[in-house]
Amino acid sequence: MNLIETFQTWVAQVPDLVQPLIVALAGAIPFIEGEGAATIGIIGGIHPVIAAAAAIVGNFLCVAVLVLASSGARSAIVSRTRTDARVLAGGEPAPATELDREAGRPSARRQKFQRAFERYGVPGVSLLGPLLLPTQFTATMLAAAGVGKARVLLWQAIAIIGWTTAVAVIVGSAVYAVT
Repeated sequence: MNLIETFQTWVAQVPDLVQPLIVALAGAIPFIEGEGAATIGIIGGIHPVIAAAAAIVGNFLCVAVLVLASSGARSAIVSRTRTDARVLAGGEPAPATELDREAGRPSARRQKFQRAFERYGVPGVSLLGPLLLPTQFTATMLAAAGVGKARVLLWQAIAIIGWTTAVAVIVGSAVYAVT
């Protein structure tokens, strides 16, 4: 909770023009994300629409960078693994089971993600993901699983906009009802 208090202090100390940048920065941090950043901004005195927009931008930019990076890493690994397998097999591709085998047992977080992914698909994991894991983790795992970048980014954008807007409406209503 110290991190949230730190961002609230920053918002209160910087000029009005810089406050949305602080909210956007908070939105890029896992576990704070767009919802928490919008709340920080609204409680800090920023208009709810501006706070929500800044939080959405910060959260989405972070997710976009991670999706592009993890998708690129996956492509490089798959390409290299296939090349190495052909060399080891004397020019013939190795069976897919050898190429796709993971070393060791997957973590509990990855198992939870895999069950949700098999049950709900990309839209469900993206929309329900913030209830289980930060969007940064969900988006990275989707891209690493081989889901197309555009599809991941589209559903993550919908989820980020939806969740951040819902929280901003609730928090904004509560703050303005009190004042």
